[in-house]
Amino acid sequence: MKKNYNYIEKGEGQVIVLLHGLMGGLSNFKDVLNYFSSKNYKVVIPELPIYSLPLKETTVTAFSNFLEDFIEYKSIDNLILLGNSLGGHVGLIFSKKHPNLVKSLILTGSSGLYENSMGESYPKRENYNYIKQKTEDVFYNPNVATKQIVDEVFETVNNREKLVRTLAIAKSAIRHNMSKELPNIKTPTLLIWGKNDLVTPPEVALEFQSLLPNSELVWIKKCGHAPMMEYPKEFNEILHNWLNKKNF
Repeated sequence: MKKNYNYIEKGEGQVIVLLHGLMGGLSNFKDVLNYFSSKNYKVVIPELPIYSLPLKETTVTAFSNFLEDFIEYKSIDNLILLGNSLGGHVGLIFSKKHPNLVKSLILTGSSGLYENSMGESYPKRENYNYIKQKTEDVFYNPNVATKQIVDEVFETVNNREKLVRTLAIAKSAIRHNMSKELPNIKTPTLLIWGKNDLVTPPEVALEFQSLLPNSELVWIKKCGHAPMMEYPKEFNEILHNWLNKKNF
């Protein structure tokens, strides 16, 4: 039976699949999409089924299985996989299971080892200014947290069904710590990390670098949890230079 996938696809050439975070959306990657789709890459951004799976199946492993189905549906192999936050975690699980399909992996603010969150129950979630502050904390420059982004987060945490799923996924990510699995992931990996990331702090990036045997780490200064949104030009140049160096 054909599944209905929501995704964006643009460009032609080597396929790059982008995976968004828990509170993120496809638009988080608009600058990556526009840049690489003009550089002989086909950029594909699937929407993870964060709010559509049965609750008991709302886990990071289930999202990796979803990605497996999506990639089969799109007949993609030999792909470059880029994930931010939860998306990085999903990418790691997928890469471990399917090393033959992933030629390179890019992680930015990835979960999988340790992450801070807004808390177990989102205290004061009905207070718009509180949610605005928490959303701004994701970025070094609070102006990146536009009213649209804050409104989306506020709607999510005040929708009981979405909140339950958000918390379930966050707990699943914490439970699925990958520290023992990372040394077995030999995929060439680039870590692009905000030096001021409060969600997955710099020590997380250093631990990823020490545990992933074929990894490189590049810092972006004065940058928080989503470098591709705060410093899109620098992010794209770092990634493009690395892909060229590796002949990807």
